[in-house]
Amino acid sequence: MATIARTGSWPLVWKVPLLVAGLMVGIAVMISQVVLSRLASDQENNLRQLTDAYLDGLSAAVLQPAIRADVWETFDALDRARNHYSGVDARFVVVELPDKKILASSDPTRFPVRSAVPGELARHFPEANGLVIDNDAGRAWLVRTLRVEGYSVGRILAEIDIAELLRVRRDVLLTLILANGALTVAFAAIGYWALKRMLQPLSVLSNYVEHVREGRVEPIPEGSQRKIAAEFRRLFDRFNAMARALSERETLASHLAEQEKYAVLGKLASGMAHEVSNPLGGLFNALDTLRRHGTDPSVRDSTLNLLERGLTHIRNVVRSTLVIYRLEASNHSAGAADIDDLRLLIEPEAARKNIDLDWMNEIHGKLPVAVGSVRQATLNLLINACAATPAGGVVTLRAIEENYSLMIEVGDEGPGLPAVLAKYLVAEADETTPEGNGLGLWIVRRLVADEGGSIRVDRERNAGTLISVTWPFREERILENDKDALSGEDFVHAG
Repeated sequence: MATIARTGSWPLVWKVPLLVAGLMVGIAVMISQVVLSRLASDQENNLRQLTDAYLDGLSAAVLQPAIRADVWETFDALDRARNHYSGVDARFVVVELPDKKILASSDPTRFPVRSAVPGELARHFPEANGLVIDNDAGRAWLVRTLRVEGYSVGRILAEIDIAELLRVRRDVLLTLILANGALTVAFAAIGYWALKRMLQPLSVLSNYVEHVREGRVEPIPEGSQRKIAAEFRRLFDRFNAMARALSERETLASHLAEQEKYAVLGKLASGMAHEVSNPLGGLFNALDTLRRHGTDPSVRDSTLNLLERGLTHIRNVVRSTLVIYRLEASNHSAGAADIDDLRLLIEPEAARKNIDLDWMNEIHGKLPVAVGSVRQATLNLLINACAATPAGGVVTLRAIEENYSLMIEVGDEGPGLPAVLAKYLVAEADETTPEGNGLGLWIVRRLVADEGGSIRVDRERNAGTLISVTWPFREERILENDKDALSGEDFVHAG
């Protein structure tokens, strides 16, 4: 079973030629058996015909001497017959009288006159007329009864050498083995070459599919589609259509992501403009007061304090906005200030819709998570929560550290996140962004997935949605320079 499992994983370009070779060997064995069986049958028939002719001639020559029991004339007949039948290689010939005594033989030394044929040799001869063949011994034994008017006057016993016939069989078998082996190897090699050539388009297609897996969507060039079968050409055309569709989809997703990014930036810019324009009016008023009453120390000090607070507020708003998309901060650890800065950015939108913010930031110290991913995903969820919550409602945020991870919960009092969007956000649906809903959720899903995090969507008892996002701590610990990465930037905690 294990061998079958191993061979099942072999490349097709090996398995098919081996299968062809196996079939060729099986066919060759069957053909060889048929040929050798037919050859043996033909040889035996030819041998019977030849020995019958030999015995007919020999019987005619020794019949009369055997009737008279003339030893010398029988010897002479046997000696003359030895050179007349070149097709029969007789090892010895014995003329036996009815009393089982030898009248004469071609080898008098071995078979003396009036002696009996040895028992171990006599058992090889058939009882009646006929031929017995022993392929293992390479011998054949013949018997012919000499009769006159129906009475037996003796028998002719002969042993012939059939080594030549067996040699012919061996030569034929060897020829069959060599020919079939050569044909098997040749056909296996041709099959391997032909199959490898036929499967070459699959190798090309596999390489381009691997490129897709690596994130590089490339169509197959026209040059690779020449001189290939129509089936593969259609397959290449469909792959190229898929590659073009994927490329267009990636381009569209990138374009929409940029548009969504600009849309978020637009919302942030409008809020920032509101946060900046309000203190600017006060700053201009302070400048006017300073010009008019700058000589009064108390007025000058209060005016300068007002100017400092206003400029600090503008600086903090600008810095908090820039940190959201600043790439060099994306790998820095996240702290409480990184979460609290988001309140400063979302408050203008909440104030515009008359929404209260319930803010609970329970983070202490620096946490080893990607601050850029955390801030951007959280800001998207806060913007969506403000959009879903009606006037007079509450948007909640809770940030805690638990089980070696950072968890942020964003809740709203809206009508609830549709089921299709909830499934998409928690990655139970495919990668396609639900039509007509922008890329805000797509951005959150990708940012969290890239950091190995998870998202959970819960429906509140009365109304609204609670989205919980978890970012696991990175394996590498915070570097010392990370602790001072944001030094010199004195963020103001909103509160």
